[in-house]
Amino acid sequence: MPLNPRWTRTLLFAGLLTALAQPAQAAPSDDKTLSPYFFIEGEPSVDRLPLAKTDVEVDVAGVIADVKVTQTYKNEGSRPIHAEYVFPGSTRAAVHGMRMKIGERVIVAKIKEREAASKEFAQAKEDGKSASLLEQDRPNVFRMSVANILPGDVIEVELRYTELLRPAEGTYAFVYPTVVGPRYASARHSAANPEDDWVRSPYLHAGRKPTYAFDMKVTLLTGIDLQALSCKSHEVTAQWTGKRRVTVALDESERQGGNRDFVLQYRLAGGAVQSGLMLFEGEDESFFLLMAEPPKRVETEDLPGREYVFIIDVSGSMYGFPLDTAKRLMRELIGHLRPIDTFNMILFSGGSTRFAPRSLPATDQNIERAIAVLEGKQGGGGTELLSGLRMAMNMEHEPGTSRSFIVITDGYIAGEAEAFQYVRSHLGKANVFSFGIGTSVNRYLVEGLAKAGFGEPFVVTDAANAAASAERFRDYVSAPVLTDIEVDFDGFRAYDIVPTSVPDVLAERPVLVFGKFAGEPAGTIVLRGVGGKGPMTQRFDVARVGSADQNRALSHLWARQRIADLSDFGAALGVESAQEEVTALGLRYSLLTKYTSFIAVDETPRNDFGPGEEVKQPLPLPQGVSDYAVGGVTQGSEPHLIVLLALLAAGAFLLWTSRRTSLGYGR
Repeated sequence: MPLNPRWTRTLLFAGLLTALAQPAQAAPSDDKTLSPYFFIEGEPSVDRLPLAKTDVEVDVAGVIADVKVTQTYKNEGSRPIHAEYVFPGSTRAAVHGMRMKIGERVIVAKIKEREAASKEFAQAKEDGKSASLLEQDRPNVFRMSVANILPGDVIEVELRYTELLRPAEGTYAFVYPTVVGPRYASARHSAANPEDDWVRSPYLHAGRKPTYAFDMKVTLLTGIDLQALSCKSHEVTAQWTGKRRVTVALDESERQGGNRDFVLQYRLAGGAVQSGLMLFEGEDESFFLLMAEPPKRVETEDLPGREYVFIIDVSGSMYGFPLDTAKRLMRELIGHLRPIDTFNMILFSGGSTRFAPRSLPATDQNIERAIAVLEGKQGGGGTELLSGLRMAMNMEHEPGTSRSFIVITDGYIAGEAEAFQYVRSHLGKANVFSFGIGTSVNRYLVEGLAKAGFGEPFVVTDAANAAASAERFRDYVSAPVLTDIEVDFDGFRAYDIVPTSVPDVLAERPVLVFGKFAGEPAGTIVLRGVGGKGPMTQRFDVARVGSADQNRALSHLWARQRIADLSDFGAALGVESAQEEVTALGLRYSLLTKYTSFIAVDETPRNDFGPGEEVKQPLPLPQGVSDYAVGGVTQGSEPHLIVLLALLAAGAFLLWTSRRTSLGYGR
């Protein structure tokens, strides 16, 4: 017997209310997605927010930055706590030291294999000892764990790293990332690698300031007069001591500015860059660094047509400001293509879609169509970058045409290494450029994609610099600065050179060659290449360059570069066991790596209070990033949505059948 339409609507409405009233049931822990989540407020906050502040002191001498980061953990509650804090670092950081301070006691950390350090930390935690463990989950993502922070404790953990500053177009930049943006990972938690567990980090809602203080001081000492100094990311004050020394401090108003990258830029007089040869003679090994300034870019006319494939992230983390900036960037990029150029556009989130079956001529009509398609996207879903890369690589390609892939993303994915390996294994298809969009982009992904694809990375922090970034990109692809680069050693006994081959130089930035040398520093290093005006040769007389103790960091910088090559492209380099070599390098040079960690243990048991509470420090969302980056659907709510959709479908069917009955059908 058919249902009365009124009863049908009543039953449907009641069913919907019942479904909405039910709390979202969490899926079993083994079935949860490896994804970030929102920090639940309303619980005892003093027990759950142990990180009080982060202080950063930077000394830049020439082209080497020495950085000290001090994290202060404080327990103002009544129970012992074990804190975990996920934080970012520079992609070029060589982390070489850590120590822990409890009151007047200072414990210097030791470098150990990751598994051994983890077991020692777990045992110290169980024995009631205060301990700290520093692990690397990505080259730019670190995890600090501090055990047995007792009520009233103030524990300082200090880590040190060294970084090489490499200028582009005469401008130097010191970048200090302050927050790890939420990552998208499609794997289930039960099937994920242990080093990916950090992805399940708690976040504050968009617009909430960090719960911890942030302070920064940078001292610059250059060998050439400073011409310009700027910091667009934060308000700062500058105190000058002559023309070659300045101390930059964070303004008081920025004490909660730890939700975006700190970026300090400067130029030397006349646009000069500090280049040349640096040497360090150690007791067991000696190191060198060659920084050779390439020729100036030469404008090239009558270039042949090129094909551009834009691979654009339209996932949930790009909602709002990032995607708006990406749209502005795309208008600048494709709006200046020539009619003899061709282009295509691939949009990726949970899946990928292609603008056209094959690349189209860059006519005004085709450009307007592409812009209209992109304007219709608001951002949503996951971030499956590999699907976009595969779709691009599998596109038909016109023989004899130079092709460039341009990836535009905030980089909030967890599978960076897979993307690098895929790009490196398809180098014959195109070179790859990458644009990172946002105030705290995943620079490891952005820089790694360009490195794998022999292109250049760009970071666009706001829509205002989209035009300038697009113009630099056009310069880079139209006229490389230096190609066919070779480095020869005449009478200089160099070995263990990194990189093994020097790629073409697209930006006006120095050519970098690291290595070791044996015997006396003598002979000549010869750099050859082809610039815009023809063949170029530079010679460096080693004997005229003295070894300096201030260059001691070269050992760490060389090892860091070798580790980066092995970690990202070990298979492509023909290394059978990259893990073994990376582990050995980390232990030998006391460096934090994926397979080595720093561990500090206070051997005196201190915890008489009982078991401590596990606390994950909640992170702020990067400035400009919306809640969609964490997910519009909370973990475990999938069953709730399925029931709701089923009720809607059933209700629609009942309404349709009752309507047919009321009209006399189906009797």
